[in-house]
Amino acid sequence: MSMDQPEASENPRTPSDQRVDADDSTPTRASRAKSETTVTHKTKTKRISKANTVEPPLEAVTPKPVIEPEPSSRSIWTRIERPFVFGFLVTLGALSAILLGLALSNLSTVIIYIALALFAALGLDPAVRFLGRRGIGRGWSVLIVLFGLIAVLALVLWTIIPVVVEQITMFVKSVPDLIRDFMSSDIYKTLEAQFGDQFQDLVDDVQKFLTDPGNIATIGGGALQVGAGIASAISGIVIVLVLVIYFVATLPTIKKSLLRLVPARDRANTAIITEQITDSVGGYVMGMVTLAFINALVVLTLYTVMGLPFPLLLAVVAFLITLIPLVGSLIFWVIGTGIALFVDPLFALIFAVVYLVYMQIESYFLTPRVMNKAISIPGSLVVIGALVGGTLLGLLGALVAVPVTASILIIINQVWVPRQDSRI
Repeated sequence: MSMDQPEASENPRTPSDQRVDADDSTPTRASRAKSETTVTHKTKTKRISKANTVEPPLEAVTPKPVIEPEPSSRSIWTRIERPFVFGFLVTLGALSAILLGLALSNLSTVIIYIALALFAALGLDPAVRFLGRRGIGRGWSVLIVLFGLIAVLALVLWTIIPVVVEQITMFVKSVPDLIRDFMSSDIYKTLEAQFGDQFQDLVDDVQKFLTDPGNIATIGGGALQVGAGIASAISGIVIVLVLVIYFVATLPTIKKSLLRLVPARDRANTAIITEQITDSVGGYVMGMVTLAFINALVVLTLYTVMGLPFPLLLAVVAFLITLIPLVGSLIFWVIGTGIALFVDPLFALIFAVVYLVYMQIESYFLTPRVMNKAISIPGSLVVIGALVGGTLLGLLGALVAVPVTASILIIINQVWVPRQDSRI
């Protein structure tokens, strides 16, 4: 062998060995997939361990107690910053209330006229609507009803009033005879035996007072005051009649004008309540006038058949008094029986029994049919309303007390009660 040739390697590398080395230096597809799977598994493991790690609870934050301010020990007068302004406003309010009260007291007559006319118009409105349902226009219906009202008033003024005035004069003149007849009756003797001289002295005082013309004039307020009262009554009737004509003719327009003052969202409900109030008041007025008229006819018939004095006068008195609900008939029962007692105790007993029977018929038969459109009011409220109205405005207050009470009950049932029921 020649020395110039290089020495051969002890471990010569074959081509297959070189391929193996190349394969070892380049990662295969399987190894790459295996490495990716390992990384993904480690990432999931970290997430799970992190999710399962329970963080230590935060310390509970204790709220600080709210310290309420202590109420001031000073009175309301010491807390007023500007007492002069406060006193001025209070004085101004008191003076305004006093002036308003004085103005209303001076306008009381006008207010009474307006109230009477309004109630009369509401009482005539059912008759107007009745004619309207029969195919008659409202204008003609109003004219027919008003003409009938004027005709009735004229008939009363020209026929009944003169007779009533004549019977009043006869009653005043016959008072001594009535007392004398009463003193000769058996009832007087029984009472005298029961009460002794005290009853005799009482009857003598009443007889002396009623037989003195000066006392009669005092009771009537004097001739001048009586004349002024008659003139004022006539002028009041004319004013009320004019207002009634206006109210009846323009009642729908008045309702629409008043409804425009109510917010639009409440107009529908307010219109329903207004119709219920007007229907109730109108039905009540018509019903009470009808019952009072029937009552007057019964009294006129009883007094005429039994020959008792002043039948027409007592019928007019019965008509006016029985307009007062519930207690009017009872009041006239006492009056009618007392006057009949001065004539004949037997006639007084007959009148008391017959009129008491009529009161039962009126309560259980006539009133439910005549007052079917009016609201039913508890008897206790009727009595309380009549007492309050009579105390404030006399007979007129007693007459309008029930319609006002009925209106208040409708408002309570339609407005107040639903609001309370809707609350939980």
